[in-house]
Amino acid sequence: MTRRAAAPDASQLQLFGDAPAPAALPAAVAVDVLVAQPRPRAPVWQATQPPAAPESQTNPGPSATLYSVLAPAVFRHPQAAREIVLRDHLVAYEFKRSKRRSIGFIVGVDGLSVNAPKWVGIGDVESALREKGAWILRKLAEQQERAQRLQAAKVDWRDGTQIPFLGEPVIVVLDPRAGTTKGGALLNTDAAALPGMPRLTLHIGLPHTATAAQIRDSVQSWLQRQARRVFEERCQHFTAQLGVRYTRLSLSSAQTRWGSASADGSIRLNWRLIHFTMSTIDYVVAHELAHLREMNHSPRFWDVVRSVLPDYEHARGRLKDDVVPVFD
Repeated sequence: MTRRAAAPDASQLQLFGDAPAPAALPAAVAVDVLVAQPRPRAPVWQATQPPAAPESQTNPGPSATLYSVLAPAVFRHPQAAREIVLRDHLVAYEFKRSKRRSIGFIVGVDGLSVNAPKWVGIGDVESALREKGAWILRKLAEQQERAQRLQAAKVDWRDGTQIPFLGEPVIVVLDPRAGTTKGGALLNTDAAALPGMPRLTLHIGLPHTATAAQIRDSVQSWLQRQARRVFEERCQHFTAQLGVRYTRLSLSSAQTRWGSASADGSIRLNWRLIHFTMSTIDYVVAHELAHLREMNHSPRFWDVVRSVLPDYEHARGRLKDDVVPVFD
């Protein structure tokens, strides 16, 4: 299972490799639409007023969609070589020539990249961009929003920082006394916490002089231990319901996959799932174990998943939308 999609939108990471291909354009030049995986780093975005554009370039749309209700903005790729005005929004895009046979659009955290065959004229490229203008602007806005969320999710490793654990915020506390506990960390629950305030504190056996890297490594080690414990419990739960048997469970640190299953019964689950709620974890666990009955994404496979998680689509959507904290 790859990270990030329910009946996936092209702007998100494809979760399971079974997303439908984007609809073909009714244009003379075929266009391949691809979306790059967002990287957890600071984006290069500008939201300034663009120069006025001729009416013939704006091609306004009739509906009040995401891009049409925004103030005119500039979306500028850091390696921008060309620019175009799409529905009052200036899009400065990276442009490359290649031996490919069709025009390729890539909307990523940096902005829009366009790859075109050497034989395609700029006019055809711009016509294709305008034809897909609504889609491009919508995905650029979504990527901008997601990049901002990723930036906000970057963890400041210090005493008092917060991280999500099983869907709840946990306050990290540097406490040398916790060094005597098993694993050098202790999770405490404050039953008297005020509504809306974190009730969990993770006491790490480190002095207040600990470096950010030491704090990160200690917290990550604790999270991975909890991930293995929780995943093993949920695997045992769903194997009994599905009538399957897995031979091995291992933790993964993959950047683009939440989990995988092999025909030999091996299951791999990304330890970062421990940040999500139990219902989301259950969905990924059930998804991978269902592959031990159906090694595909056919309707039969989804029937297997639905047999143990009737509302799996909701968890799949949360997995697509939620942002994992950025550790580095």
